[in-house]
Amino acid sequence: MHIHEYQAKTLFSYKHIQIPKGILIDSTAKASSACKALGGDVWVVKAQVHAGGRGKGGGVVLCRSVEEVERACGQLLGSQLITPQTDAKGLPVGQLLIESGQNIKRELYLGLLIDRQTQKITVLASTEGGMDIEKVASETPDKIIKFGIDPLGSLSVQNCTFLAEKLELNAELTKQFNNTLLGLYEIFTQKDVNLIEINPLIVTHQNQLLALDGKIDFDDNALYRHEDIAKLRDISQENEKERLASEYQLNYISLDGTIGCMVNGAGLAMATMDLIEHFGGSPANFLDVGGGTTADRVAKAFELIQTEANVKGILVNIFGGIVRCDLIAQGILQAIETVGLTLPIVVRLEGTNAPEGLDLLSKSKFNIHVESDLTKAAIKIVELTK
Repeated sequence: MHIHEYQAKTLFSYKHIQIPKGILIDSTAKASSACKALGGDVWVVKAQVHAGGRGKGGGVVLCRSVEEVERACGQLLGSQLITPQTDAKGLPVGQLLIESGQNIKRELYLGLLIDRQTQKITVLASTEGGMDIEKVASETPDKIIKFGIDPLGSLSVQNCTFLAEKLELNAELTKQFNNTLLGLYEIFTQKDVNLIEINPLIVTHQNQLLALDGKIDFDDNALYRHEDIAKLRDISQENEKERLASEYQLNYISLDGTIGCMVNGAGLAMATMDLIEHFGGSPANFLDVGGGTTADRVAKAFELIQTEANVKGILVNIFGGIVRCDLIAQGILQAIETVGLTLPIVVRLEGTNAPEGLDLLSKSKFNIHVESDLTKAAIKIVELTK
C-alpha cells in the first residue's frame, strides 16, 4: 500500500526526522492563508498523488508570490496529473502540500528496501539525489552506495556514520544523517515496509539536513497488524478495477491488449500471457483467481474483464489441483449467465475432473470453445479475436 508524501512526512516527524514546514490544503481559497502561516517569500506547491516523477509532470511548482501559489493551486486541484510513472489517464489531484522554499546546497538520495537476492534490508544512498535518480541507477550504478543490514542484527550508529562518510558529510551533518537513517530503519522494521525513500534528502546552506520528499510502500499482507497505517489508504489513487478485484481476493492488473485472461495461479497466469503474445495476441489483463475459486469470484472476474474497453475475447485457463474442474465449469456457466457475457470464450481445463468439466461446457447453450491443451487454447483465442 502506498501513502502520500504528506503522510510519509508525518511518520518521519514522529521519528524526529527533519522536514520542511508545510501545510496541506484542498481548495485554492486556503492558499493565501497557508502562505501567510508559513512565512517567507518563496513557496513550493506539490500535488499529492501516488506516483513519482511529479516534478517532470508539472506537479511540483516553485512560486515567488502568493498570486503564483494561487494560480498553481487552481491549475492542479481537480486535475489529472500525468507523470512518467502513471498511465495516460494520470491520477486525480485532490490535495496539495504547500511548503516553504529551501536554500538548497546539495541533493542526496536515501532509501531502504528488501533485497531479495541478499535476503537483507538494504540501505541505498547516493550523492546524486533528485529527479534523475533512476537515470543515475541505470547509467552510473557505481554512484549508488549499498549497505546490507544483518537480518539477525540491526542498524548501528557506526553503520550510519560509515555511510555518512561515503556521502561526504561533515560532523554536524553526520549527526543529523544518523538520526534520519535510524528513524527510517525504525519505521521500516516496525511498520512492515517494503520500500522507504527520501529523494531528495537536501543539505541547505544553513547546514541542515531535510527530507524534501518522502515515499513509503507498505506490505499489504501485514496491514492487519497496523490499523493506523491502513487508515491512511486513499482509494482515489487506486485503479478502480484492481480495487474491486481485491475485495473478492482476486489479483488483477489492467493491461492494453485485446484478450482477457482468467487463470488460477500467478505463475500459470504469466505463462498464459506469454503464450498469447507468442502466437500474435496481446493480453488485456493479468488475473489470478486463486486456488479456492468460487462461482461468485468467477462471475466477478468475468465482470471485470468485460469492462475493459478493448477486450475481444477471453481465455480461461484453470488447473484443478485444489478445486475440481467440473465445479469450476459450473461456476463459469453460472457466471456467464449472470454477467450476460457475449464475448467469445476459450476454456482450457486440466487436473481433477477436467474431462467432466470440459464435457459440461461443450454441451452448454453458450458459445464456448473448450481445450485441454494450453497451446491449442492460446492459438484458438488469438484466431477468434482477430
